[in-house]
Amino acid sequence: MALLEHIDNPADLKKLNQGDLEQLAQEIRQFILKNVALTGGHLASNLGVVELTIALHYVYNSPEDKIIWDVGHQCYVHKILTSRREQFHTLRQYNGLSGFPKRGESPHDIFETGHSSTSISAALGIVKARDLKNEKYNVLAVIGDGALTGGMAWEALNNAGRLNSNLTVILNDNEMSIAPNVGAMAAYLSKIRSNPRYKHFKRIVENVLRSFPLGGNWMAEKVEKMKNSLKYLLVPGVLFEELGYTYIGPVDGHDLSMLIRILNRAKQVQGPVLVHVVTRKGKGYIFSESDPSQYHGVSPFDIENGFGSGNRKSKLFSKALGTHLAVLADSNPAIAAITAAMPDGTGLSYFKDRHPHRFFDVGIAEQHAVTFAAGLAANGMQPVVAIYSTFLQRAYDQILHDVCRQNLPVIFAIDRAGLVGEDGDTHHGVFDISYLRHIPNITIMAPKNTAELQHMLEYSLQLRKPAAIRYPKDSSWFMEDLPSKPLDSLNWEVLSEGRDIAILAVGSMIESAFQAAEILEKQGISPAIINARIIKPIDNNILEELIQRNICLWVTMEDNVTEGGFGSSISEYAYVCDSPVKVLTLGIPGSFIQHGSVRQLKKAVQLDPASLAERISTFVRKETLDAALPKGTN
Repeated sequence: MALLEHIDNPADLKKLNQGDLEQLAQEIRQFILKNVALTGGHLASNLGVVELTIALHYVYNSPEDKIIWDVGHQCYVHKILTSRREQFHTLRQYNGLSGFPKRGESPHDIFETGHSSTSISAALGIVKARDLKNEKYNVLAVIGDGALTGGMAWEALNNAGRLNSNLTVILNDNEMSIAPNVGAMAAYLSKIRSNPRYKHFKRIVENVLRSFPLGGNWMAEKVEKMKNSLKYLLVPGVLFEELGYTYIGPVDGHDLSMLIRILNRAKQVQGPVLVHVVTRKGKGYIFSESDPSQYHGVSPFDIENGFGSGNRKSKLFSKALGTHLAVLADSNPAIAAITAAMPDGTGLSYFKDRHPHRFFDVGIAEQHAVTFAAGLAANGMQPVVAIYSTFLQRAYDQILHDVCRQNLPVIFAIDRAGLVGEDGDTHHGVFDISYLRHIPNITIMAPKNTAELQHMLEYSLQLRKPAAIRYPKDSSWFMEDLPSKPLDSLNWEVLSEGRDIAILAVGSMIESAFQAAEILEKQGISPAIINARIIKPIDNNILEELIQRNICLWVTMEDNVTEGGFGSSISEYAYVCDSPVKVLTLGIPGSFIQHGSVRQLKKAVQLDPASLAERISTFVRKETLDAALPKGTN
């Protein structure tokens, strides 16, 4: 009999015996595989935490007990078990379930995540609020071994150990990078050390020794030294012990009965406890088990054959970056490449293969990546830091303080700029222009296609100062067909002459500008299209030429929030110059945008061609009418 269809909430789960849970785990794996093959999503990480998630909901009482998922991309099993099975086919679809925890979706989603290394900090905040309000419930932070490369996780671990409140940290180790030795001795030590009677027994022995009239204190000290020496030899989690945690593990993360026993013991521990669970990423699906990195985040695919080999409809900017940087490094020994745990996603795997000694993967540690690059640059290297736009936000202070303040030649390759689609509001790269533009010394660029990206990379190396190149994941074939010349200055590029308005478009919005212009031409509006490829500094010469030609209706297009973005710089220019120019700023509105396809999201925020054309024609009609009215007419 199928079990999953009868599990609507964690209470239903608790009605099953432990033998049934094994069958349920296999049903959930097949359910996830079937649905993610249709919708896309994070596959390998979720297949790896099936048993762990079942055990957590079997032992604890969510949402009274609080479970916080680090990153959150592994929360699919959690969603299925918490009343969202029937909606799971809408995963990552517009107006459907998010691929990450969402407080608005369910009371079981305690804290929204999407970036790494945050769960322990959030959990500790919830813990202290619980204690201050004299409430009683369990709080758990589920964090992966990869997330422990982030400094924020260690700051929280340190703080939690000192505060000594009841908090459970579940370390999901799916690469065995901390302790690969899962065995009988480790399991035995875990059972002993997680048993409250063990600590009680230790206290009795110490008290008895100290009660001896002469040598008691001396004997107790010797026993303590011997105990600590043995701990360093035998206990694999001694680092966590020294931070103030009761360490339990390593535990086989696919042994449901053991997981349930261990978690029940962890509930009895006073103070912070860390349960080290070893899982296999991608478990249960041959393709993801053999290549979990490729099946980390997937588009829809064929279950029987894995990824298809169909032709791509676009070219990847990341591949263009990685391959060209590797070629440039052949003749330039000063070039180095840095990534924060994403060599494949950023395209730097090509560089790694060709120049392994000048490639650095620092883990999920964006702050360190940027200051590390600053150190390289301060000693004569030319580092290129490739990080997704949404993750570069985490290193804002390092960009400002360590790179730009010292005017060091670090190049930021900002991947996944703009709307990224199904990953949603935690991953949209729509803030980087705004948080970089006001920083002194930095030059900001946005290529229209992969060829221009390569030219910008060459030019940035010549600048010998901080530079940022922002680009989306894909470049369409239309954009690739546009010719691109090497840069010899920070000038813009006129792509299309016009007589009525000027569209100043940034990066991926150039294609939208052409599409909107085609509609406008049919309405009798002739737009000039400018490739504003250098976002900072702006090209004053072209702007002055537009004014001289009496083209004073300007429309800016960007895939960044309008506040503080490229359009703001054009409005500032028009204001300072006291010109007759009127500026219409088109971009992402000042709100967090949900998940969905890029096409759907652009339509939702009125950045699709039809909406752009309508907004522009309304702007033109209004300004034309206002200009025709006699002065002083309202």
